[in-house]
Amino acid sequence: MLWQGNAVKLLVYIGESDKYQGKPLYMALLEFLKANGAAGATVSRGLAGFGARSRIHTASIVALSQDLPLRLEWVDRGELVERLLPHIRAMVDGGLITVESLEVVQYAPGRRADPLSMPVRDAMRADVTSASPDTPVAEVVALLTRRGYRALPVLDGQKRLLGIITDGDLLRRGGLLARLNLQDQLSEADRGQQRAALRDKPQTAADIMTVQLVTLSPDDDLRHAMELMVAHGLKRLPVVSDGVLAGWLSRVDLLRLMEYHQPLPLDGPPPAAAGIALTDLMVAEVAVVAPEAGMEGILAALEGSRQRRVLVVDDQRRVLGIITDGDLLRRTRPKGRRQLLARLRALIDPSQKRADAALPADETARTLMSAPVITVSPETPLSEALRLLVGHKIKRLPVVDGEGRLLGLVGRGSLLRGLLAAEGSG
Repeated sequence: MLWQGNAVKLLVYIGESDKYQGKPLYMALLEFLKANGAAGATVSRGLAGFGARSRIHTASIVALSQDLPLRLEWVDRGELVERLLPHIRAMVDGGLITVESLEVVQYAPGRRADPLSMPVRDAMRADVTSASPDTPVAEVVALLTRRGYRALPVLDGQKRLLGIITDGDLLRRGGLLARLNLQDQLSEADRGQQRAALRDKPQTAADIMTVQLVTLSPDDDLRHAMELMVAHGLKRLPVVSDGVLAGWLSRVDLLRLMEYHQPLPLDGPPPAAAGIALTDLMVAEVAVVAPEAGMEGILAALEGSRQRRVLVVDDQRRVLGIITDGDLLRRTRPKGRRQLLARLRALIDPSQKRADAALPADETARTLMSAPVITVSPETPLSEALRLLVGHKIKRLPVVDGEGRLLGLVGRGSLLRGLLAAEGSG
């Protein structure tokens, strides 16, 4: 499994003589973590120290057989640490346990010449947060928000896959006010109103989930997974074995894997993919506004393109900045957020009636945009565009000419399509 991103490190400080059910505690902890799908853990032995029992431990020649300090270090996804931590605490009768947040830059089994020939089981995430059909919608929202996810599977009591709930389902059918990654930008009043409305709704996960699903088998190769995502325009696929959910594979997982297996050379320019140019993959029709454009003009550009981002360009179409729906909610002053939120909901969900409330007139694209913008040229190799997209955790890259003038926009889905084509031509 390839893994990058936010993680949690758990440290357990114990003594070498500590036991659990008749065996060394450190071995019992390692066996428990391995049995429960932990990414990996290490035990190290200290030279000397003292702890909660105030005993001095030493590795000197005189006391080689004494109780030496041990440290178990485990780095994993936050939700798995949270789930297993109560059991670990019960196993550790005396000692110190700490938890801290960190970012994993790379966790990988080793590079391969043909990564897309790998089975899905080697790349999928096996520990998946899920809901049951009768889980109230309010609990689904709380679960996804707490975990930082954009979707989750719905399973029955035997872990059979029944459906999937995405933040799009929650917006269209569940009464969510804004996409999950924008919840923090809502006012406290709006969040309170949303919580109350969700609690009062009789809807459950079964009422709003998507049931027409495309799935993978753990034995499918990653090339097939990529083909399915490209063909159906999907961001994630559940992995199912005999009807039972075995794991979860996302588009970001595949992009990270491909970036890892196509590292930049240590010297010289990165190789270009034969016959694949970013101009072949980009979307040429891009929503743009001038830096002096007001809020109404920005939203009109978004509504006209049905996109969630607009590029800010000068009179020569040189890219100055980018504005996403998240930027609008984050940077608009509180007095205008309610009207803005209503317009954004109608943009994402066409079934919503367009709000006609007045928007702030003193907000401009220049004050709302994010800048500078990471761009690529038509000559940028596919591997370099992939590295920029994955490394900076962004979804879109503007393609510009030698003068910085906008030509188009290439995104995660387009890059996935280009990588698949490059693999086929290779």
